[in-house]
Amino acid sequence: MEGGQALRAAVGDVFFRASDDQLSISATIAAVVEWWVRAWGQVRAELLVPLLRAAVAMCMVMSVIVLAEKVFLGMVSSVMKLLRRRPGRTYRCDPIARPDEEGAGSEAYPMVLVQIPMYNEKEVYQLSIGAACRLTWPVDRLIVQVLDDSTDAVIKELVKSECERWAGEGVNIKYETRKDRAGYKAGNLKEGMRHAYVRGCEFVAMFDADFQPAPDFLVKTIPFLVHNPSLALVQTRWKFVNANDCLLTRMQEMSMDYHFKVEQEAGSSLCNFFGYNGTAGVWRTEAIVESGGWEDRTTAEDMDLALRAGLLGWEFIYVGSIKVKSELPSTLKAYRSQQHRWSCGPALLFKKMFLQILAAKKVSVWKKMYMIYDFFIARRVVGTFFTLFFFSILIPLIILFPEAQIPVWELIYIPTAITLLNSVGTPRSIHLIILWVLFENVMALHRFKAILIGLFEADRANEWIVTQKLGNLQKLKSIASVTRNGRFKDRFHCLEIVIGMFLLVSACFDYIYRDDYFYLFVLPQSIMYFAIGFQFIGLSVSED
Repeated sequence: MEGGQALRAAVGDVFFRASDDQLSISATIAAVVEWWVRAWGQVRAELLVPLLRAAVAMCMVMSVIVLAEKVFLGMVSSVMKLLRRRPGRTYRCDPIARPDEEGAGSEAYPMVLVQIPMYNEKEVYQLSIGAACRLTWPVDRLIVQVLDDSTDAVIKELVKSECERWAGEGVNIKYETRKDRAGYKAGNLKEGMRHAYVRGCEFVAMFDADFQPAPDFLVKTIPFLVHNPSLALVQTRWKFVNANDCLLTRMQEMSMDYHFKVEQEAGSSLCNFFGYNGTAGVWRTEAIVESGGWEDRTTAEDMDLALRAGLLGWEFIYVGSIKVKSELPSTLKAYRSQQHRWSCGPALLFKKMFLQILAAKKVSVWKKMYMIYDFFIARRVVGTFFTLFFFSILIPLIILFPEAQIPVWELIYIPTAITLLNSVGTPRSIHLIILWVLFENVMALHRFKAILIGLFEADRANEWIVTQKLGNLQKLKSIASVTRNGRFKDRFHCLEIVIGMFLLVSACFDYIYRDDYFYLFVLPQSIMYFAIGFQFIGLSVSED
């Protein structure tokens, strides 16, 4: 009997000790959780919320910078149009002479070199070569130079045969190749300028492989250079033959029209300087030589040459009334490659040229300020970072940290004003403006990443991928089905998908737990991130 009582007492002691241990563990867990809650509240109140408020203030400043730049350029462009300050009124551009069908009097015309750099351009080589060979200019005063860097033997033979066909029709056309692709396009153009027959050419017109100038292109552009010795470059506008192919090309048209109608027009009017677009322009050979020729140190070889020539005091003119047919990238892969090159190259160039711009003695302080602030900082760095950070990062974080507030004017009024100013270039697409804004916000991620790569000279800083051209789209439309080929990472863009998920979660949280309607901004943005992340934008074509 006594043994049973002792056993029960022992079991009871164990039970109570276990209960005490469990209570002790529970208390410990509760204490740890309470500590973490207090720590999180302290970090949130003393660190994260002040940081977010500082980020909001920073975005206020950047939004004003972006808006001011848009308003300023828009005002300059509008004033020039209202005053009818056309290039022909500012600079003399009288015809050189009346062309004679038999070639008599051709000595009055300067020698002109037309360069067409290309790389495996199977779809468009005939278009560009044919357009160049049909230019209205005395045949003995024109040299067409096809610079073929193709690595495909079949394509090289096709291009060579096309050149021989035009040579048989009396055109002075030169087919040039080289052993490797050193320097890519810049190296190709630089090698092309070394040939002996180029030395007698006063002017050089350049066209990428998908560009088709009208026959009177030289007749309209060369007189500006002949009659105005201070001019180094005549840049013309691009006209897109495939703008209606898909939503991707429609949105590109909106961006490019604004660039030409406002940015290039304003730069030409303000200080006779703007970034050379790399094609559809005519250079004075003397300016190219004096500036040091083509450089392959960045993927923005066209801007590099323009910047060096501008710092030497040469002037540029943009003639928007002259339009050259060209092709927009129709696939998302091609467009992303192009935008990487167009964002990374200028960033690296700015890093390399900043001190040279400051030290230049042949340009005014006003022109230096325009080059540094407007041309590089406001337009490319600040504009891109603000677009990415404000719409894709800051607004979703504000949903989770309501202590930090975004003023209505910064959230709605300024973005609306910037959007409307950007839309003036393409009035016919005003109904696509919301989609365009969402698309540009997503592409800002890709562009800013490229800017960082350029500034820090990372591995892809000098990556050059030729933009894929499709040529005659009717051929594609006749195909019953198109396939998606390529590697997994080329078909899915993980970073865009991750940010899309972050935005989607933020939108759902805002809809369920808050009543400030931020989800109206965030949810459509997340959908566009998914559309680009899974490549639902643009045409899908076989790479075979």
